[in-house]
Amino acid sequence: MKAAEILETEDIVFVEPQFAMLPDPRYNTTLALAAADEGRLLVDEKEDPLALAFNNGNGWVAGSFLCRNPTAALIEKFEKVSGEIYQVDRPEWAAAVREYFSLALKTEVPPSIEDLNPKRRGILTGLISGFWKEGAGETCIDACCGSGVGSLVLRDLGFTPLSYDNDETLLSLGLATGRLLPEETMWLDAMKTSHYIDPVPKGIGIMMGEINSFSADMWQQIVGELFAVTKETLITVGTEPEANLIRSWGEDLGRRIEIKENPADPIYDIWVCRALP
Repeated sequence: MKAAEILETEDIVFVEPQFAMLPDPRYNTTLALAAADEGRLLVDEKEDPLALAFNNGNGWVAGSFLCRNPTAALIEKFEKVSGEIYQVDRPEWAAAVREYFSLALKTEVPPSIEDLNPKRRGILTGLISGFWKEGAGETCIDACCGSGVGSLVLRDLGFTPLSYDNDETLLSLGLATGRLLPEETMWLDAMKTSHYIDPVPKGIGIMMGEINSFSADMWQQIVGELFAVTKETLITVGTEPEANLIRSWGEDLGRRIEIKENPADPIYDIWVCRALP
C-alpha cells in the first residue's frame, strides 16, 4: 500500500530527499517550518509515532519517524492544527516508505548496463538451498544486493527479501527488471545498516569484495553491520584469504563461522562463509 493511501491523501511529498536521510534530525526542523492548516499523525501498533503530515492548502508534506523520533515542537504543531490520528502496523508503513523512495529512484536514476549472467540464478538457488530449507515468507536481508539476483533467488525460495545497496544505478536496474521490488528495496550506506533495519533471522551477502588492504576497513564495517542485523548469515567471496578475513571479523563479534569451498561457481561464489550465533 502506498504511503499516501495509508494517510488517506491523494498524494504526499516527504521532506527527506532520500531513504538514507531518514535518521537525520534536521528534517524534523524542516517539517516544523512547513505551513500547515491541517495535520495527520500516523502511529504504529504500540501507538508510537510513525509519521506526521501537514497540508498547507497546496498539498501534503510528510516526515517519517522509522529511523528517528519526532520533536516536541512537531507534536505541538500537530496539536495546534485541525488533525486526525491514523494507525498502521510498523512493517506496513516501512514497506510503503521504501516503495516511495524506490519508485523515485527508478524514475530519476538511469539504470546501469545489464550485468546478470543467465546461469547465476540457478547457481545461487543451489547454493542457498543447500544451507537453508525453503522459506515461508520470513524476511531475509540481501546486503549489497546490486541489481538483485540474490533477492530474486530468495523470493524463488519462499523468503521475503529486504535488499539494500549504495549503488543507485544497480538498484535502478534491479527495479527496472523486476528483480528488486520497490517495497523491499533501500538505497543506503551498508556501513550504517543497523540505523535502518531491525534484526531478522537470516541474511545474505553475495560476492562481497574485492577485499584488499585498501578496502578491508570498509568491508569489515559492512560485514559487522550485516552480522548485527542477522542471526544466521551466508556471505560469499572470491578467494580463501577473503573468507578467512570474514571468519576473523565474525569471531571477533562472537559469531561461529563455517567456511566451505563452492566448486559449482568458479567465478563468483567460490568460498562460502556461514555465520551462526
